Amino acid sequence: MGEMDQRIDTARAAILTRLIWYWLPVAMMLGAMYYFSTDTFSDDNSLGVVEKMFLSFFPHASEYMMEVLNYVVRKSAHLTEYAILGALLFRAFRAGRPMRWRLKWAVYSFLSVASWALLDELHQTFTRTRSGSIWDFLLDSTGGLFSLAVIALYSIKHPTPRSS
Repeated sequence: MGEMDQRIDTARAAILTRLIWYWLPVAMMLGAMYYFSTDTFSDDNSLGVVEKMFLSFFPHASEYMMEVLNYVVRKSAHLTEYAILGALLFRAFRAGRPMRWRLKWAVYSFLSVASWALLDELHQTFTRTRSGSIWDFLLDSTGGLFSLAVIALYSIKHPTPRSS
């Protein structure tokens, strides 16, 4: 095996490692989010879970209170899962580079989050018990933007150390 072949094999191994290390978590999160947008996680199904958990602490809570709590839990889940996706995408675009922040990484991440949020809402229009919502799209995008803002603030407060 020649030196050139060895360098090509090393480069391929590095690319594969980067794909697995940085992009596999993104793919897994997208798969989980796709599953979350199916009928299995519809409003009625999550209400039953929320009721079981909440009623064990407050057995006399009203039906209205259960519906409000279910709504809050569901919307919080939207915000949280897209914040996680935004952070994972930023991490993947950064891919271990020593710089902590680049605007283009944040833009790519946000555009990816917003695109996935639109696709997710579109997907829900084809399910039996769900529907797409522009408000959920805005909430999802806000979750991604929130995590990117946290990363930006952290990067400003803790700049990349300069090498000597």
